[in-house]
Amino acid sequence: MLKSKVIVFFLVIFIFSSAQEIKVNKIEPPNWWVGMNYNQVQLMVYGENLKDIDAKFDNDEIKVVKVHEIENPTYAFIDIEIPSTLKSGEYKLTLSKNENEISVEYPINKRQSADGRYQGFSNEDVMYLLMPDRFVNGDYLNDNIDGYYDSMDTIYTQKRHGGDLQGIINKLDYVKDFGYTALWINPVVENNTFRSYHGYSATDFYNVDPRFGSNELYKEFVDKAHEKEIKVIKDHVANHFSHDHHWIKNLPTKDWINGEIGNHLDANHHKMVFSDIYADSATINHVERGWFVDYMPDFNHENEFVQKYIIQNTLWWIEFSGLDGIREDTYPYSNQKFMAQWAKIILKEYPNFNIVGEVWTGEPAFLATYQRNANVPKAYNNYLPSLTDFGLRDVLVRFLEGKDNLYHVYNVLAMDFLYSEPENLVTFIDNHDVARVMYYAKEDVAKAKIAYTILLTTRGIPCIFYGSELGWELNPDHGTLRKPFTGGFEGDERNAFTKEGRTDYENMFFNFIKELVQLRKEYKSLQKGKLTHYPPKDNVYIYFRTLGEEKTMVVINESEEQKSIDLSEYFDKNVRLDNLINQNTVKHKLGEKFTIPAKTAYVYLVN
Repeated sequence: MLKSKVIVFFLVIFIFSSAQEIKVNKIEPPNWWVGMNYNQVQLMVYGENLKDIDAKFDNDEIKVVKVHEIENPTYAFIDIEIPSTLKSGEYKLTLSKNENEISVEYPINKRQSADGRYQGFSNEDVMYLLMPDRFVNGDYLNDNIDGYYDSMDTIYTQKRHGGDLQGIINKLDYVKDFGYTALWINPVVENNTFRSYHGYSATDFYNVDPRFGSNELYKEFVDKAHEKEIKVIKDHVANHFSHDHHWIKNLPTKDWINGEIGNHLDANHHKMVFSDIYADSATINHVERGWFVDYMPDFNHENEFVQKYIIQNTLWWIEFSGLDGIREDTYPYSNQKFMAQWAKIILKEYPNFNIVGEVWTGEPAFLATYQRNANVPKAYNNYLPSLTDFGLRDVLVRFLEGKDNLYHVYNVLAMDFLYSEPENLVTFIDNHDVARVMYYAKEDVAKAKIAYTILLTTRGIPCIFYGSELGWELNPDHGTLRKPFTGGFEGDERNAFTKEGRTDYENMFFNFIKELVQLRKEYKSLQKGKLTHYPPKDNVYIYFRTLGEEKTMVVINESEEQKSIDLSEYFDKNVRLDNLINQNTVKHKLGEKFTIPAKTAYVYLVN
């Protein structure tokens, strides 16, 4: 009897001891760097029996500032401080509780040289937006990965097509030859969820989806783009993630997200509430806490652990890969004070960096309030340098549809006094969320050419969506407008990356847009020159870009007939106008009429 009691006693001790065993499955961020301004890092540890642990490193120079007390024993948040004098290397982090302890290696790396990295982007650039899954399949071995699924695979427009990072690397020469100087690619982090191709439903924020490649391949892509003088802009999402993320089965803290699956606020799209002096707090709260869609849980940005997780994740990708900029998705749906803090920290670490926030409103008075140092009343500074210019985009679309004329383009640009940095707006006509230019133009090529001429010669940072350089006419359905690039996939009948593989129509569009991109690259006044424009008269819109001694003039006739113009109100002497589009020269004498054909846009160098 005594013997059996002793056995039971030791069995209980063994079970108790085993139950208290500390396990570490993962740490995020997976490493850090010596010499960062942001040197107080919060480690998020995933494992078992992590409640009430102690932590220390095998080097006393690495200070463990705090081990936070949270209820969930499968997570631990540990604040550490990394001195600038520390040597880079693998350091041992030991977690202990009672008689149990575990040690794991934690790398603290040496930073790469900043030369050619973290460059930012500006109005000297022309962006090319592409969707990796729909661009080029460069590695057919990663098309299907065990454990990664997509239940939409039976629907052609919604399934994965196999494009990947290797495909983009393979076509960097195409990008460079066209004249693009910055690549914005849609997200490539892991999206192991039911509709995964677009990248906006993350299931892992620290790893590239293996169907796109790997973290190391992403870094190689950035390095090779830089070698070709092409900047890289990461599409980042701080607002939400996928309901298939492992957090949802086991939230780190109860308030990690706003609401819960099946019980949450839906998205509220009133983006004006942050500048509306009459807005009520409930509406503001709803905008920030509503879920964008039901399958994308909304981060609670008031949770300090969430804040640090997002900030560190962003810094980690920039430092790891050498990125030049960020396009921030669904910017107004996040907590605005947190996003201001996020941007401030990034720009302190990388002063030349640039961030463009997606703010989907075409009203400049509301749009401008999201830009840093806004020229409108604001309770705080957003620290956000750039915005997506939906104001200009919307009037260009209505022009293409025949609903607006060039006066409306003039009018929206006349509102630039609202912005603190109008030259830093990212301008576009179509992107991955809206129909293509030629869909709006209803096959009116002349109108489309006018719109592209404005886009590539006025202020801002122009962006072209992949395939639109071929004149694609695709409707607003997301799966449809995100068509695979012809020639990027096995079985394609032709290769539109080459002149021979394009149709005559595609070559016409390709050559026209490429010529405008090259003109902008050659004539710096078209990039960053002072804009001077005149109210359209008799359906003719004229504006100038002036930089030092270089002066360019854009003349646009939107009417169905040729127009004669008296240029004496623009010049007080005889001038020579070199037409940069068709290489003709006009020697204009005061008092003479100047003619421009119907539905035409010309760009002149003024001499």
